Amino acid sequence: MSDVETEAPADEQTTTDTGRRSTDAPILEIRDLEKRFGGIVAVDGASFGVEQGSITGLIGPNGAGKSTTFNCITGVHTPNAGSVVFDGEEITGLEPYQVANRGLVRTFQIAREFPEMTVLENMMLAPKGQLGESLWRSVAPVARGEVVEQEEQMRERAWEMLEFFEIDHLAEEYAGNLSGGQRKLLEMARALLTDPEMLLLDEPMAGVNPSLEKKLLGHIHELQEEGYTFLLVEHDMDVIMNHCEHIIVMHQGAVLAEGTADDITSNEEVIEAYLGGDV
Repeated sequence: MSDVETEAPADEQTTTDTGRRSTDAPILEIRDLEKRFGGIVAVDGASFGVEQGSITGLIGPNGAGKSTTFNCITGVHTPNAGSVVFDGEEITGLEPYQVANRGLVRTFQIAREFPEMTVLENMMLAPKGQLGESLWRSVAPVARGEVVEQEEQMRERAWEMLEFFEIDHLAEEYAGNLSGGQRKLLEMARALLTDPEMLLLDEPMAGVNPSLEKKLLGHIHELQEEGYTFLLVEHDMDVIMNHCEHIIVMHQGAVLAEGTADDITSNEEVIEAYLGGDV
């Protein structure tokens, strides 16, 4: 063997200490995305990328196409043109569950918990590949043991996630009794139980009081340090400017500008279209 060390190609994928993918290429790429509803063009040739391990903000005035873009990325809508590439694989047109199974998971502006189930029961629904979903495994004596063992492991993970988000004291509370901020914490905790590579957060701070907002932002940064990637739509400009390394501005369905907080706040087009207007 040679004593000379060789360097891996720049585009070769490596793995971080957390086991998550690390590469110079964007983990999410939106290419010339277009979505029409009849004669209305909601997304008009939008293109942008999201870097692995970043917190990226997606902003723009109402009607700019942000939510429709989110829906096209996550399979809620099928785009009329363009493509969505995640982790090097095209996912355009896949069903939402297929997108989630590939590690791209979203939350919603209005949290979608099951109100008549407890917080812990809501959490237990999230993990993928549950053996108990198979009828024969649930009833066959040999397989039943595997189901019970897996459920115990999932329950332990659920408790750990509830503790991380500091809502473990609400585990036996009905989800419908939680405050808006607590529901946001539950939704993110549940999303993380699916083992995602990336989270798309839709208005994560809407309806959240300042104390819980600070806590939620702290958790997002902790998760970023562990290797998670975030793309978030948020109208709170303080959150966007102070917590996002990269910001994408949409206007009339297209990407108007992107860059750092300083780039965005000094961009005359952005100021005229969004930051300086009524939003």
